[in-house]
Amino acid sequence: MSHKLWIIVLSALSGCVVNAAHAQTLPSEISAPDGATVVAVLHAEGAQIYECKANAGGKLEWQFREPVATLMLDGKTVGRHYAGPNWEHVDGSAVSGKVSGKAPGATKDDILLLRLDGTGRGNGLLAGVTTIQRIETRGGVMEGACDKSGEFAAKTYSCDYVFLKPKS
Repeated sequence: MSHKLWIIVLSALSGCVVNAAHAQTLPSEISAPDGATVVAVLHAEGAQIYECKANAGGKLEWQFREPVATLMLDGKTVGRHYAGPNWEHVDGSAVSGKVSGKAPGATKDDILLLRLDGTGRGNGLLAGVTTIQRIETRGGVMEGACDKSGEFAAKTYSCDYVFLKPKS
């Protein structure tokens, strides 16, 4: 996670005001709702899984199928991320999401930055989450032709997921 992002996260957790010159500005398309507070920032390492399928014009192309990733905090595994999209924490809590905002990654090789509306479940860290942001994306974009319908391919990626809930 970048130094600037840590400043934002730490200030959000502590309620302090951050000097805007030192904070990373996220695109408005993925900004958090007013009054949302950060529950956790978890790093993800994994793969974006693609399937070779015909597009609307009948041409074969790689189409996104699902993510498979490990969620980490301070280098330790604390959960997983998979199709749905879903995130599960080791404490038994989980959250499902639906994309509500998109912005380009830093390069053409980086998957999109996202904001997702979330529905938390269970008891624990992710139970009250209503918004998820995917930031700091690296890799994950599949390029090139595919030759056989039904083939699968994986493209490694990493990112940070910011989990937020309404201010209580």
